[in-house]
Amino acid sequence: MSESQTRPPSRPLRNLNAKIASIPMILTASVVFAGGTAWTVLYSFTNSKLLPRLNFVGLDQYNRLWATPRWLVSIENLLIYGVLSLIFSLVVGFVLAALLDQKIRFENTFRTIFLYPFALSFIVTGLVWQWLLNPDHGIQSVVRDLGWTSFSFDPLYNSEIVIYGILIAALWQGTGLVMCLMLAGLRGIDEDIWKAARVDGIPMWRTYLFIVIPMMRPVFVTTLVIIASSIVKVYDLVVAQTSGGPGIASEVPAKYVYDYMFHAQNLGQGFAASTMMLLSVVIVMVPWAYLEFGRRRRA
Repeated sequence: MSESQTRPPSRPLRNLNAKIASIPMILTASVVFAGGTAWTVLYSFTNSKLLPRLNFVGLDQYNRLWATPRWLVSIENLLIYGVLSLIFSLVVGFVLAALLDQKIRFENTFRTIFLYPFALSFIVTGLVWQWLLNPDHGIQSVVRDLGWTSFSFDPLYNSEIVIYGILIAALWQGTGLVMCLMLAGLRGIDEDIWKAARVDGIPMWRTYLFIVIPMMRPVFVTTLVIIASSIVKVYDLVVAQTSGGPGIASEVPAKYVYDYMFHAQNLGQGFAASTMMLLSVVIVMVPWAYLEFGRRRRA
């Protein structure tokens, strides 16, 4: 056999079939996503109203955006919702996964129950929790009928805590997915590690904290990205539960963009707000890309 027949193909020709098959996806990503993003950013510097037009006004749309109380309220709500959603989703999801990882009876049943809410749309979840948190028909009414007449629980009707009512619905729906991701990571831990920890007399909580969780770093990073992306684009729950009310107390950036682009017919302002949302996604994705690919390349 000649040397040319045994020599491996050059690097550009490796996995040639896979590279050819990925061309439609690359073109779609380039034209639709990258092109659409560039188009949005470009027109955010214009005074487009009902229709887009290239009449540049510099940073006027951004100055108006950050001077609007409604936008500032939406950013504050997003920060509160985002931080609490990250913390509670990870903690509750990991605890549930750790409990299911103990090989309990009816594990499949419990896993299905916890994951079931994720199969529902955000609109359905929002409507369900709108009813549950209704003071006349929901949890408050049931508890008062049991005798606790002074009990009060109506977060969706209190402008000070309305964002926490939305958070409850989001956690109910999304925690099951986090649990499944964490459970998959826990099932990937070598059983010998648990046996060695028990032989050395290491408490279970220390085993989780100092051995298991560091080994699950890729799972945590992936979960963080999934949660963060859902936080930035939260819209359905707010519309279904409060429509941004009371007043503007539960406004979020995605609703602000939708209202200005399609209701107020102010495309320039909507493009500016969506560009700021894109910037927040970039802030999340850049550290993730560094953690996933930067360290791997150095290793």
